[in-house]
Amino acid sequence: MIVLSVDSSSSAATVALVSEESILGEITLNHKKQHSILLMPMIDSLLKYNELSLGDIDGFVISKGPGSFTGLRIGMATIKGLSLGSNKPCISISNLDGLAYNVFPFEGIICPIMDALRNNVYTCIYKNEEDNLKPLTEYMVISLDELIDIIKKQGEKVIFVGDGTEKHRDYLNSHLQNATFAPYHLNYTRASSLGELGVKQFSKGISDNINISAPLYLRKSQAEREYDKKMGLE
Repeated sequence: MIVLSVDSSSSAATVALVSEESILGEITLNHKKQHSILLMPMIDSLLKYNELSLGDIDGFVISKGPGSFTGLRIGMATIKGLSLGSNKPCISISNLDGLAYNVFPFEGIICPIMDALRNNVYTCIYKNEEDNLKPLTEYMVISLDELIDIIKKQGEKVIFVGDGTEKHRDYLNSHLQNATFAPYHLNYTRASSLGELGVKQFSKGISDNINISAPLYLRKSQAEREYDKKMGLE
């Protein structure tokens, strides 16, 4: 099985080809967030480097969020189009899962955090149980103080990973005794991590219904929040 995986949820665009045995290739670009321009040439280049065509792909994996609203829609539309055009299955996986998988297996609490502004983060808490990445919470957008309270109740060491770690490192360190932080190169979602998770799902016969698969936003867009404020709805 060979899967093509894509993430466009943040400033970085990343694509990978992953098989059941190895990573065949991965390209990541973090430049001006022009995903609508970058994604298809990146996919085309990666296929050519591996002497493959879309007909050789057995399934497609896309990050469903949370993250940039525009970036998520671009990635989802791209992969849905490739899936429909090739009649191959696709599956959407949260990039929080992908970030957690970057540091798996860690013996303790794995906590990906993506900056959601105003001292809030997108997050989900995970743990390694019998060599499986198990979520302990739902996907959330919460304040740092709420997250710290949740971590303290777990009573275990914790590793933070994601683009929110550098911004919030000092605050987290000052409130948690057993906090460690992933190295910088693991703080972006890697398409290869999503691809590995996707291969595992496909091997179980799991895939998305492409007609109802949608991005995971977790909260309203800035435009929607401004409209609600203007209309006195918040």
